[in-house]
Amino acid sequence: MKMKSESTILQRAMQTVEGFDKASTLENYLRRIALVCLEFNRLPEDISEDEINEYLTALAQMSKSPSRSSFKHAIYGLRYCFRHIGLNKRAIALPSMKKEAKLPVMFNRSELLQLFRTPILLKHRIVLTLIYSAGLRSQEAINIKIRYRL
Repeated sequence: MKMKSESTILQRAMQTVEGFDKASTLENYLRRIALVCLEFNRLPEDISEDEINEYLTALAQMSKSPSRSSFKHAIYGLRYCFRHIGLNKRAIALPSMKKEAKLPVMFNRSELLQLFRTPILLKHRIVLTLIYSAGLRSQEAINIKIRYRL
């Protein structure tokens, strides 16, 4: 009886809430746990920590760069599984994927000249030059107020 009402809630949510579908996070976790189980032909609790770490390292270093979400779902799925079966200490010990550090795009001198000469109005050129030379973030640029004193 309880299962019927739960499935009805799921069906209602899928019908009424945009973006809520059956491919939920839990299903992605289960899919990743299933891949780990198939890789080792054992349940996650029977796999040693070294084997899991080697698997995750291999997953992170695949020749086809793995998507961050597939790697994260593998880790979070294993964490969920370990917490579910009462192995909280193993769940915390799983590694996390470091975020890639992206360097900002730097313009060369000719690109900067072209950028600053593009606006037609002088005041637009001045504001653009100010924003760039002061290194303002977008919100800081939006909050610029010009006060006129006579």
